[in-house]
Amino acid sequence: MENSTPKFPFNSSKRLRRRFLNRAFAVIYAFAILALLYHHVETVLHSPTYGAFFITTSLLISDIILGFMWLNSQSFRMNPVIKDVFPENLEKHFDRKDFPALDTFICTADPYKEPPMTVANTALSVMAYDYPAEKLSVYVSDDGGSEFTLFALMEAAKFGSYWLPFCRENKVMNRCPEAYFRSNPLPDSKIKMMYESMKRRVENSVEKGQILDEYKTSEEAAEAFGKWNQGFTRQDHPAVIKVVSQTGNDKDIRGHSMPNLVYVSREKCRTSEHHFKAGALNALLRVSAVMTNAPIILTLDCDMISNDPSTPHQMLCHFMDNSPKLGFVQFPQRFDGLNKADIYASEFRRPFHINPVGMNGLSGPDYFGTGTFFRRRIFYGAPSSFIQPEILELRPDHVVEKSIKNQPILELAHHVAGCNYENQTSWGSKIGFRYGSLVEDFYTGYLLHCEGWKSVLCNPDRASFLCEMPISLNDVLNQTKRWTVGLLEVSFSKHCPLVFGVWFLGPLKAQCYAYYAFGPLLSFPIAVYACLPQIALLNNFSVFPKVWDPWFSLYIFLFLGAYGQDCLEFILAQGTILRWWSDQRIWLIRLLSSDLFGSLEYIANHLGISTRGFEVTNKLVDNEQNKRYYEGKFEFGVPSPNFVPFSTAAILNLTALIMGFLKISWNENLDSLIIQMLIASFGVVNCLPIFEAMVLRSDNGRIPIKITIISVSLAWVVYAAVSFILKL
Repeated sequence: MENSTPKFPFNSSKRLRRRFLNRAFAVIYAFAILALLYHHVETVLHSPTYGAFFITTSLLISDIILGFMWLNSQSFRMNPVIKDVFPENLEKHFDRKDFPALDTFICTADPYKEPPMTVANTALSVMAYDYPAEKLSVYVSDDGGSEFTLFALMEAAKFGSYWLPFCRENKVMNRCPEAYFRSNPLPDSKIKMMYESMKRRVENSVEKGQILDEYKTSEEAAEAFGKWNQGFTRQDHPAVIKVVSQTGNDKDIRGHSMPNLVYVSREKCRTSEHHFKAGALNALLRVSAVMTNAPIILTLDCDMISNDPSTPHQMLCHFMDNSPKLGFVQFPQRFDGLNKADIYASEFRRPFHINPVGMNGLSGPDYFGTGTFFRRRIFYGAPSSFIQPEILELRPDHVVEKSIKNQPILELAHHVAGCNYENQTSWGSKIGFRYGSLVEDFYTGYLLHCEGWKSVLCNPDRASFLCEMPISLNDVLNQTKRWTVGLLEVSFSKHCPLVFGVWFLGPLKAQCYAYYAFGPLLSFPIAVYACLPQIALLNNFSVFPKVWDPWFSLYIFLFLGAYGQDCLEFILAQGTILRWWSDQRIWLIRLLSSDLFGSLEYIANHLGISTRGFEVTNKLVDNEQNKRYYEGKFEFGVPSPNFVPFSTAAILNLTALIMGFLKISWNENLDSLIIQMLIASFGVVNCLPIFEAMVLRSDNGRIPIKITIISVSLAWVVYAAVSFILKL
């Protein structure tokens, strides 16, 4: 993949001019933060009562954390760079037969939360790439050990022999069947009827809990499904590797070769650590090395479909450009079916679109966990120091000359997929995807950058991949709670970005990673600002400067400066004001819920109180939930503890705001309480969907009465406790 400099460029870089404004504003804002901290220290030192000392110290600590996180966030703004690609120039330099082989890894873990048809659709969308079929292999890791997933892939391979030619001949862009037929109904077409028939067979099998004998008529199918016997469980079973489709042997209806499609369920044993998704990816890394060993690897979540068949060409525009240290090309996650306001901020515009542009100007974006093309060599040590794997067949430069159905190849593939294979090896520590954090993607990308590898964000106009998003707030919060635990595991490990990262990456890039890793700490200052000023207002206790005090202007500048810059960047990244508002609101909700609980879970894990777990995000869609989502209504529904902290804060803010207006109506002088009134007003406006779900709604998505009662009770307890302290 290393060639002389091409006559026609494959890619270009453009540094954004706003970097100069970013730097100037950062200097001004930094002095404002220092002035604020100076004011806080003075206030603390001259606190007249214990209550005043308590609240001013809490605000000082909160603003130190906010200032620290702001400082980290500036690293994304110092040198933003946009990369463009020119895939039309590839074939001016290379014949398609010279393109490197590509292995795609698709991971699934639960057939009931991640339906087998979703996995099959993702596999078909990648198998239909505009790429030489003999150079394309798709590996599906099934950590749920489900025969239904294998059955869905076998059905998908049969349907694929018709679907792939259909896509080529009709120049279909979105080659996921489900997504294509959703936007192009084609009610009487043969291809649509074939797809619906396949879908019924798979979904009926899942619903009945068994695969009917009529689908096991062939000797090969009977042998494959025969492994699911009474002793086979999700947590304890042998390795299952099934070649569903083999390039060269299996043809589509036009006589063209089909890509390889391989089902992999690694061996599981209750007495062995399996390391969640990172372990599954490492098993795929070894199995694919034995069977095909392509120099390029694409990792995908099971619900992330290909939306552009030319995506591999865009990736090659970076890998074929003489960049030996370029380790991976990251495509942003984009989401299909978002409602107008994107009420849960599911597009994650800042981490997936805005911040990576800033990291492009350093050594490249972090690894998102999906939509990523890796150079296989990246998993075997730094660019200048190769780490030798245990066996020759796992070397990234090993050439596989035998068929993937060759018996010795299959035997070795089963061996390297064994649950004890990694014992006494460097897998997960120095080789492959890294263990030690629930956010294996963030941790792996971080350590790869520390080793000296670089990455690049490739963000074409047409989305290369489309994901599904949770439409239940509880699912959203459970997902981000898992991320919180994983990020804190990185923050307080020997690989802490502020120490290890600064040494190997330099301060700016280390700060990028520190911004994410220490992000959960923001739950403390947000909780303080969501409760203490409001309770102080209820007690007629002044916390902030009066309106005519010069320090009042400083608070206003700090708030408007931070929010104004955030909004401007969001709009420049093709966002809307409505979605920006949803983004900042869900950021506050997450900090008061999933980040708070995730931090507590991290502490509990280290105290040995609980054990670490991995919860699969639900990909199932409920029609009523779907309807409410597109109406812009938050989906609560279940009596989840996740809802209690921000519901409590909502009640406190509303109570404080009402009391503030009552004080105004009583002609009381509130000059010293204006900022507290503004904070309470801001909180109430952000909490309007919560109040609606508590009081006005009667559908199944409302906040359960139980949660409302608990929140009201907790609000009273917090109010009473803080009020007692303020009177000391």
